[in-house]
Order: sequence, then structure tokens, then C-alpha cells
Amino acid sequence: MTPDGLSQNPGMTISLALALGMAAQTLAHHLRVPGIVLLLAAGVACGPDGLGLIHPAALGPALGILTGFAVAVILFEGGMNLKFRRLRRAQRSVRQLILLGGAVTVAGAAAATHFILEWPWKSAILFGTLVMVTGPTVINPLLKRLKVKRSVAVVLEAEGVLIDALGAVVAAVALEAALSPAHGSPLVWGWHVVSRLGFGALAGGATGLALMFLYRFRRMIPEGTENVFTLSIVLALFQGSNLVLAESGIAAVTMAGIVIGNFSTYVLQDLVEFKEELTVLLIGMLFVLLAADVRMAQVADLGWPALGVVLVLMFLVRPAAVLAGTGMTELKWKERAFIAWIGPRGIVAAAVASFFAAAFAERGLSGGYELRALVFLVIAVTVVFAGLTGGPMAGLLGLRRPSQAGWVILGAGSLARAVAKLFKQSGQEVVLIDSNADHCKAAEQDCTRVIYGNGLQSRNLLRAEIDTRRGVLALTANDEVNYLFVQKVKQEAKGIPLFAALKTDTASLTVKMLHQAGAQLLFGATADVETWQRRFKNEQVYLDIWQPDPDTIDETNGDSPLAGYNGNGLLAAAVRRNERLIPFGDGTQLKKGDQVYFLVFEPEQKPAGEFLEKAGWQRIGQADREAFTTTTCALEP
Repeated sequence: MTPDGLSQNPGMTISLALALGMAAQTLAHHLRVPGIVLLLAAGVACGPDGLGLIHPAALGPALGILTGFAVAVILFEGGMNLKFRRLRRAQRSVRQLILLGGAVTVAGAAAATHFILEWPWKSAILFGTLVMVTGPTVINPLLKRLKVKRSVAVVLEAEGVLIDALGAVVAAVALEAALSPAHGSPLVWGWHVVSRLGFGALAGGATGLALMFLYRFRRMIPEGTENVFTLSIVLALFQGSNLVLAESGIAAVTMAGIVIGNFSTYVLQDLVEFKEELTVLLIGMLFVLLAADVRMAQVADLGWPALGVVLVLMFLVRPAAVLAGTGMTELKWKERAFIAWIGPRGIVAAAVASFFAAAFAERGLSGGYELRALVFLVIAVTVVFAGLTGGPMAGLLGLRRPSQAGWVILGAGSLARAVAKLFKQSGQEVVLIDSNADHCKAAEQDCTRVIYGNGLQSRNLLRAEIDTRRGVLALTANDEVNYLFVQKVKQEAKGIPLFAALKTDTASLTVKMLHQAGAQLLFGATADVETWQRRFKNEQVYLDIWQPDPDTIDETNGDSPLAGYNGNGLLAAAVRRNERLIPFGDGTQLKKGDQVYFLVFEPEQKPAGEFLEKAGWQRIGQADREAFTTTTCALEP
């Protein structure tokens, strides 16, 4: 086979796009730049305008099918990450930003294109519908890197997912209206938008509920096939919904993802992991293919006025859309300013623009390729701009998450929730990580932020914002998992304080090994987490606050306050020092003025008190088992 024949082979085009996509994202991770920047560069460099290794035209109609399926998986995964509990406070901002802000974007972008590039209104409006979207594929990685406050991140994430579904439908209807020989009324075309969104939402919601029902029966779907089973249903839902009502499939898969993502099931954790990995693969492939399909000559032919359109879109239209969409909401002006500053376009804009170009070419109409070239120019400029300036702007507006803020606890059992409650009531943020759905549900009822997943995986540590925390506590009933967790955190976040609970000091896992891993023994002594969880369940635990005698305390002594105590009903949970609560570890050295929070098992309350009094301690506070409960939501989430 000749080199030209090899490069234009459909199988080789797809395989090279997959490999280049992953290589570009890996390099972007190490260079700490937005992945889409290198993906676009790789697509252009290896496409027909560059080395000629990738020829999307060789795929023919399969390119559109492949793009549709990839977008379906990407938006399904994005929907799974939208949690109702996060959206409650920001629901008004999100709703207005999508509806009012989206309308302003379409109108502003169309006007800019018409007056600057002198395009006819029909093409200008089509461009406006294409850039209405933002996209989770660029927003979410950007937010993770910028580490902005959750109030802003939630709005941008929700906008990225939901406006993609709305924008794709609006763009498709606008294209139909532009190509239709019969000009219907605006009400008719408006009904097309509403009906497709409504049908897609109903179909997606019903499919999500049906999958939830199947997941309730562990043997209904063969073990190990749940992920591929769900993937096949999602793709069938996307295609089937599109057959009934064109372009309703995007809304359907997004709604299905939202439904499944908001209900804890035994397959949810693995499903999320599988979809995230698949999404990374598909994003890389799509951006490489779609970028390679754009001719640089088409972009250059647009001239400098096209860059003027992009700048107007960024600095006039986007702020106007955010101002209209966030008026009279809970967002502060600094948060609105940052949201207005960040508006990169992503994969849905690229995919729909390519669809537009193909539709124009199929009908022998001009302007389709120019439309796609302008959209790709918008994507490139907005992503690079957001990636380079987002961090400084977040810092200037004071929207960066503070460093050393709060604690991450592995485990969401009753003992972990009790410790979390102590820190929360002292004004510190706490994030729990647990793979037990019942524990996560109990934590949510206790108004504690919880991540349902495996704490040994980097993505969950990233979600917990591990690099900004004061420290971590491993508090599961499994000593080996606790040990592996502190080792994993040590790799992900250098220099962060580590604490881990151990049941026993055995030959297989010793306290010395814990110290070698850079962690302290939580509670200052071994503790049976499972036993304490049963005690909390039975409401047999008191909270006592004791203070050592300042005349007898040895500030250079690192001995545990429990040294010499023969019972197993006393835990030194935390220390209040200088008005701040910190975990108690076997490396904690007590100082004058310290107050130690003890968890006391009810039957041992008297002997434990006598032991501490004899050791020179003074009780300064106590909460009984009814007041100190882990199932009462005493604080705002």
C-alpha cells in the first residue's frame, strides 16, 4: 500500500486520531496547559494541511456517526456529574444563564458577524446558535486546574452540560429553518425546539429510571458487564431518540446521565470511572479528527475581521449574557465577573459546526465551510485565553480556593462522621470519601459533603481538592486500605499532614510502617473503627472535653494521654489549640492551653474520667449521647 493509501485508510485515520489524542492530553497534563490546545494543534499538524497522516474525509458518512456517538457518551458522563444537591443553591443562576444568557449570546454573536464580516443574517444567526454552547469538555478540566470556589465552579459546570443539550437542539432547528424552502413562523420553530427538548428529557428520564430499576437486582445484569450494558443502552437511546425527533438524542442522553448520577447504586462507582476514561479517549479522538478536517486556508480567508468577531464575542457578548443571566441571583459581582471572563467553546460546538458544513455541502450551498472555520477560530482563541488568563483573574477577584482549607477523611461511617462533625462545628470544611452507598447517604443527611467512590483513585482525590487541604484522615475499618490511602495521598499532595487509624499493631502492618509512610497514628493509639461504629449506632458515645493541668504538663513529652489506660472506650479525637481544632495523632505534643476532645464509650465513662483526673486532667465540657449524634443536621451544608 502506498503512503497516500495508508494515510487515507479509515482504520489508520481512527487509530492515529486515538493515539494522538491521548498523547496530546498526556503532554498537556505535564505542561499544565489546556488539553484542547494541543489536541487542535495535533489535528492540524497531522491533518491534510500538515503531515497528511490523518484524513477525516476517508471516513465518509462514518465521521458523522462516530462524532454523534462520541458526543452522546461525553454528555452522558457530564450529566452523571451534575448533582441535585450542588445545584439547589445555584439553580436560579443556572436556569437564567442558560435561557436568558443563551438568547443574548445568539443575538449578540449574530449581530457581530453580520456587521463585522457582513454575512447575511441567515448565516449570522446560524453562527450565533453554534457559539451559544460552552462545554464540559473544556470547562471541567479548566476549573480543576484553576481551583476556584465551589459557588462559581458549580454554575460553570452546570452551564457547560445543560447548555450543550439546549444549544445543539437550537442549532439543529435553526439549520432546518435556514434550509427549509417553506418559511414557518417563529412559534412553529420554537415549538420544534421545545418538543425535541421535552421528548429527549422524557425519553432520557425514562431510560435512566429503567436502568436504575435493573441495577437494583444484582443478578439481573451479569456481573462485569454493567458498564458495557449501560454504554450500549446510551448509544441506542441517542440514536433512537434522534430517529423519532431529530437532534433530541443529546437531550435524552444528558437527562439519562443526570438521573443515574443522582442515585447511588452498586454499579455507579465503576460506571463513573468507566465513562470518565472513555470520555477522555473520545474527546482526544474527536478534536484531532475535527481539527484535521478544517482547512487552514479557510480560516485565513476569513481575515482579521473574524478575529474582531471573536473578541466582540468574548468581551462584549459574553459579559452581556452573564449580566442578563445572573441578575437578581445569589451570585456576587466578583463571581459574575469571573463567569463572564470564562467562556471557552468545546466539542459540541465543533461537532455541530462540522455537521453544518456537511449539510451545506450536500445541498450545494456555499458558506458552510466558512461557518465551521469561524467556529474553530472561536474555540481555539477562547480556550487559549481562558487557560492563560483564568488563573490570574481568579486570583485578582479573590475566587481561588484557599490553601490548607479543611480536611479530607477516607470513610463515611459513623465514627468518621462524628470526627467530621467536630471539625465542621469548629468552622472547618470536611470532605468524606467512601465507596459504601449507605455511608454516603448518611453523610449527606448529616449535611457533610461526601464523594462516592474509591479513595485510592486519583480522580476522587482531585474531586476532593486534596492539594488545597490542611490534611487527611484515613478512618475506615480496613487497616490496609488506610495505609494505602496515606501512601496515595503522599504521592498526590506533597507535604500534607497524614493521619491513619489502625486496629492493631501487628507484624503485617505496624505503627512503625505508618510512620515510615509519613503518617501519624490517629487518636494516638490503636482503635477498632468497626467497634466504635456500632457504639455510635447504638447511641452509646459521649463527647468529653478535657484540659491538662498547665502545672504538670510536659510540653516536650509526646506520650499519648491514653498511655496507661487499660480500657478500650476512650479515644482522643481532636485537640483545640489557639482556637483551631486539629486531629490528635501519636506525634501530637500537648501544650499549655490545649483542650482535648475525647470520645467516651458510655459503660466506661466513669473509669475513663477517673483515669484522666488522676493523670492531672480537668473536664471543661461534655455532650451526652443525644446531643452528640451523627444523624442530626445541625449545620448548613
